[in-house]
Amino acid sequence: MSLVSRVLPEDKRTMGVSIHSLIRRIPMALGPVIGGAMIALYGETTGVRLAFVVALLLGLVSLVLQQIMIEDDQYRGKPEKRPTKLWRFMSPALRKLLISDILIRFAEQIPYAFVVIWCMKVNGISAVQFGILTTIEMAAAILVYIPVAYLADRSTKKRFVVITFFNFTIFPLLLLFSRSFPMLIIAFIIRGLKEFGEPTRKALIMDLAPEDKKAGMFGLYYLIRDVIVSAAALGGAFLWQMSPTMNLLAAAACGFAGTIYFWVFGSELKEH
Repeated sequence: MSLVSRVLPEDKRTMGVSIHSLIRRIPMALGPVIGGAMIALYGETTGVRLAFVVALLLGLVSLVLQQIMIEDDQYRGKPEKRPTKLWRFMSPALRKLLISDILIRFAEQIPYAFVVIWCMKVNGISAVQFGILTTIEMAAAILVYIPVAYLADRSTKKRFVVITFFNFTIFPLLLLFSRSFPMLIIAFIIRGLKEFGEPTRKALIMDLAPEDKKAGMFGLYYLIRDVIVSAAALGGAFLWQMSPTMNLLAAAACGFAGTIYFWVFGSELKEH
């Protein structure tokens, strides 16, 4: 994100992040279908192991390409290695975005590990069908990236982030009432549309971060968010043991809280 911020003017950053997100979603759309086909052809254990081997090889290739193709920033400032000191430079507007984002990620992560269980065990769909659902999710995300980026670069970003947070919120509710493959298709389209304003949110982080500390601030933002949200996986497991319905309703409640908080208090100005 710091690289995107460095090479593009401010009115092109959302489009730049969107292009980045769009390109990476193409293999994410194809991957589940290929993985599902491996399971169908070679069985659950062997198919998953083959998928892991292919994923590992592709990861190694990506590391080599990254070193070859991306140049270092020769003009970057002195990095700040103490998160506590870097926190002081986080603007109030960025802190409000962080709080709302944490609540939204609770909505995503509480049911995250159990979505496949809900689809395959509760609804009885096959591995290939679940791969198709994931591909539909990625396709929905890809289709909205460019139009939303175009509009966000020419207007306020907040409205697009609010719409994104709302899509995060209603997915668990749609999943709860999805008891057939066609209904699951609708739910996964909404899951894809949660990417509606994700590039806009990332561009907003860059806008709200200090000019000389964008990479560090982006890292601090995600460090704080993901350390806190990691508890959602454990909490989601306890909720699922109590009741799948409880799990999905708790996720939706966190989503509503995060969406309303950002709608009321969120800003895209650098408050001091």
